[in-house]
Amino acid sequence: MAGSEDMEKKARKVYVIGHKNPDTDSICSAIAYANLKREMTGREYTAKRAGQINEETQYVLHKFHVDAPRLLTNVKLQVKDMDIHKIKGVEPGVSIKETWELMKKQSVKTIPVIKEGELVGLISTGDIAKSYMDVYDSTILAKARTQYKNIIQTLDGELITGNEHGYFVKGKVAVGASSTDMMEEFIQKDDLVILGNRYESQACAVEIDASCLVVCQDAEISEELIRKAEEQSIVIIRTPHDTFTAARLINQSIPVKYFMSKGPLTVFRMDDYVDDVKDVMARRRFRDFPILDEAGNFLGFISRRRLLNSRRKQVILVDHNEKNQAVDGVEEAEVLEIIDHHRLGTIQTMSPVFFRNQPLGCTATIIYQMYQEAGIKVEPKIAGLLCSAIVSDTLLFRSPTCTPVDEMAARALADIAGIDIEKYALEMFSAGSNLKDKSDEEIFYQDFKRFTVGNSVFGIGQITSLNAVELKDLRSRMSVYTEKEREQHEI
Repeated sequence: MAGSEDMEKKARKVYVIGHKNPDTDSICSAIAYANLKREMTGREYTAKRAGQINEETQYVLHKFHVDAPRLLTNVKLQVKDMDIHKIKGVEPGVSIKETWELMKKQSVKTIPVIKEGELVGLISTGDIAKSYMDVYDSTILAKARTQYKNIIQTLDGELITGNEHGYFVKGKVAVGASSTDMMEEFIQKDDLVILGNRYESQACAVEIDASCLVVCQDAEISEELIRKAEEQSIVIIRTPHDTFTAARLINQSIPVKYFMSKGPLTVFRMDDYVDDVKDVMARRRFRDFPILDEAGNFLGFISRRRLLNSRRKQVILVDHNEKNQAVDGVEEAEVLEIIDHHRLGTIQTMSPVFFRNQPLGCTATIIYQMYQEAGIKVEPKIAGLLCSAIVSDTLLFRSPTCTPVDEMAARALADIAGIDIEKYALEMFSAGSNLKDKSDEEIFYQDFKRFTVGNSVFGIGQITSLNAVELKDLRSRMSVYTEKEREQHEI
């Protein structure tokens, strides 16, 4: 059992993600660390981003021919994180009996009715009980358009003559156990007649032109009657059961579509959030709820009990450890690791995690160290991303947070990537300093981080520009916008 749990955990996807309003370090470190973890473990690690990519980072990714990570707006629990009970459904024309046997085999109380992959209804044990206990209408087989094939299967019978793919659509079900005179009074054309071995009764039913004869106890049927039945397109079925058993079982040949719940059905989709699912479940007292894929095809069932077995999304956080900076819903996720170079923040975890925090100028420097420690070669494009992150975070080693370790790492990575670090830094900063057509809000929040200290929440943003005139203009614009934001947030 433990082995299967380990295999399931190994197969799960892990998201490596930086902070909101991501900078070059946040994006490049996520990509590089996801690559390292894949190399080390063979598991599926996927880099994601929690916000829009700025121009500098776009330039870096384009330079090294790396696709941008896809946006992940939150890591809240979704239906796809739950244990979905996948079961085999039935076609609408399948008999009640066959459906009941399948339900017993799968140990389920509800089963989906599916037509070409689409969920068209649900049939429960209660529906089947109703079909057996509460039906007194002798014409119900015809009303339900019951296929002769279903009748044959339900009665363990054999087709003597007629089209098994045809449907019983007129008349009632009758038992021809009385004299021929009485049969002529209550049996009419198009009826289905359950009979014994009496030739007179069989011949009377054919003479009346019944739609179908069910001959019980494997009784003999004369060749003359069979030939006449063929001429009149009468279906003859022979069953080993006695008359009483055949009459008792025959309603179980009715197709499930006649008794199924047709809707509107309460269904969920894979991307629905568990919180929303709980609210709906609380208002509807069903045992099981169907799950559909994007195309509307049935996938399986979930129940209230299975909500308890939801598998939280697994994430690794890079370049931050503040809850305010993390992707929405991080409190519902399983944080496996945190790799960061900032002060200790407010992320809380349910269990111990691997936490690596070093007083360096860039997270990418730490990740480069981890490549070296694991003995894994850094390929040129990954080296280019890590070098770019260090150059960005340290302003090409001019930032007060830069350390000799950062500079040595950046220069070593530049050699691997095959770039002139000083020339490349100028190109990268130029690409990122294009603020001409941006609004005050876009400039203010393009590299903005929120921090919590005690009961106080504050934010810090930064702007990079190589144009002194532009910076002078931005100073006045940002001063006005900062005051506006402060008033709006009542700080």
